[in-house]
Amino acid sequence: MNIIIYTLLILIILYFLLRWWSNISTKKMSKSVRLITIFLLVGLAVLFAVGGKFLLTLPLTLMSLALLKLKGLSLIQIFSLYRLIQTLRNSGRFSFNQSQNNNLSTLSVSEAYKILNLDINKKPTKELVNQTYQKIQKKIHPDISPETARLSAIVNEAKEIVLKDIS
Repeated sequence: MNIIIYTLLILIILYFLLRWWSNISTKKMSKSVRLITIFLLVGLAVLFAVGGKFLLTLPLTLMSLALLKLKGLSLIQIFSLYRLIQTLRNSGRFSFNQSQNNNLSTLSVSEAYKILNLDINKKPTKELVNQTYQKIQKKIHPDISPETARLSAIVNEAKEIVLKDIS
């Protein structure tokens, strides 16, 4: 029922806007379209000049996560997965490009703690390590999405390094 009411309201507003637009002279129309375009372009230029690096990396990464067909992730889980991927990309151990899977070097202890989202200063228990490992693996396990096999292998390696470090 609400959809019908909203549709009618939108159509009525659209009708009046089009009726008003048809009564404006073409000279005024072109001038207003030109001004609106200039303001939008200046606004976008300022926006990208101020926060371009962050604004371009986060949406592109989230879009690439959607391409991986990860289903049922909440916004918090997407951000934690984004942080995991950024940590691995900064260390040179992960790339979305499948041709660069030759990064087989081992992780450092601090990278392993970052991947599992653990504090290196506080020694975690084996139970805590296993809980965080399982939480991450529920999101990226290859059975859920075959495209995340490399990422899952890196998380496995990180778990083994952290368990060796605490024992």
